[in-house]
Amino acid sequence: MITYAFFVFVREKEKKAASRALLIAILLPLPYFFSWYYNWEIVTIVLVADLILTGILFLIPFPIDKTITDDYPKSKIDERDIMFSRNELKEGSVNFENYYSKNPDKRLLDDEFRREPGLTAEKSIFYNQMAYAAANSSFYAVDQFKDAVDGEVNPNQESVSPNEMAKFIKSWSKKLGALNTGITELSDYHFYSHKGRGEEYGKEVKSNHTHAIAFTVEMTQEMVDAAPQASIVMESGQQYLEAGRIAVQIAQFLRSLGYSARAHIDGNYQVVCPLVARDSGLGEIGRMGLLMTPKQGPRVRLGVVTTDFKLPSTKWEKDYSVHDFCNRCKKCADVCPSKSISFDEPKLINGVKRWQINSESCFTYWCKAGTDCGRCMATCPYSHPNNALHNFIRWGIKYSQLFRILAVHLDDFFYGRKPKSKEMPKWIPEENKSEK
Repeated sequence: MITYAFFVFVREKEKKAASRALLIAILLPLPYFFSWYYNWEIVTIVLVADLILTGILFLIPFPIDKTITDDYPKSKIDERDIMFSRNELKEGSVNFENYYSKNPDKRLLDDEFRREPGLTAEKSIFYNQMAYAAANSSFYAVDQFKDAVDGEVNPNQESVSPNEMAKFIKSWSKKLGALNTGITELSDYHFYSHKGRGEEYGKEVKSNHTHAIAFTVEMTQEMVDAAPQASIVMESGQQYLEAGRIAVQIAQFLRSLGYSARAHIDGNYQVVCPLVARDSGLGEIGRMGLLMTPKQGPRVRLGVVTTDFKLPSTKWEKDYSVHDFCNRCKKCADVCPSKSISFDEPKLINGVKRWQINSESCFTYWCKAGTDCGRCMATCPYSHPNNALHNFIRWGIKYSQLFRILAVHLDDFFYGRKPKSKEMPKWIPEENKSEK
């Protein structure tokens, strides 16, 4: 296993991890080799006993705390309170004055990020002329979908089996580029209470949709690994675009068959996507507040389509191992440049026990950096590549508490507790306009 790990680390270009794996692969067998040379019978017995004892220890179902986080919010989130909405408020506008007159405590906090250059701004820390232009082109393309998220419904409704519809949508979404797709029945807490962005700012969210289709799209490893440099915002823009394209296609498909449907895409949401995706069985929400998927961790973007077509729902089964691991790991909190991620256990927030990041300090750092940071995403042990080694480790984390304890320390040993950001892909020019 350790020899295989060495080759995996070499392929990942993890020099530190590869050198440590090679050293262990050389040194670990030596005591057994010399002992076997003098008394192979005893060494064989010890090795077999060691393997059996280790197997038993890892298979023992130690009790797991099932109360680390609560399951469901008790109230709706107002989209006007999220940082993206507050960032769009224009000083002197009616919405600006109304919001801060009701939330004076947030005015001082928000003045901090408004003093910074801003996302993809020229004077930001990680300014990169081409990368920022590429990111902005993706966000521009997403914005062109705003008139396609909803639309007219075919009055001639087709009769389709719910099971056939669900099977088709899940298969088609993968063909379109989605990683995984799930379906859930909608609850009140899935919806924002009020819109906070665009022309519908301040309007109460009302919908007759009963079900949601949620899916993930993968963020490329090499683009994320260089976070918080410019490649991360490029990748975010690209995958928001991919998620938007897929969601718009699925929504239009349902409307063409005579069923109401709406795509929920970047900058144009009525629902809280991570909650919808979680309840659709796509993952759990971890310490950093992002959806933790089984094989890509938080290294995904989400898309959601809501509809009045009564689809068979995916049964959400809470994965307590994710919360237990996040409770132990805390690497995302350690590497966060703005110290926005808590080291503490989940606390009661609005009557619900959960983790919550400091969204104001997080967004302020984004505005300094010029990118959407992504350090937490890049260093999360769940974000490692989807290969046999890391999938075996994920399997162990899921089914063994002892393995979860060991995995935290092993990840630190091989990758480092605070690993350095990797270089951006070589095809992205490193020189900045300001350096010319």
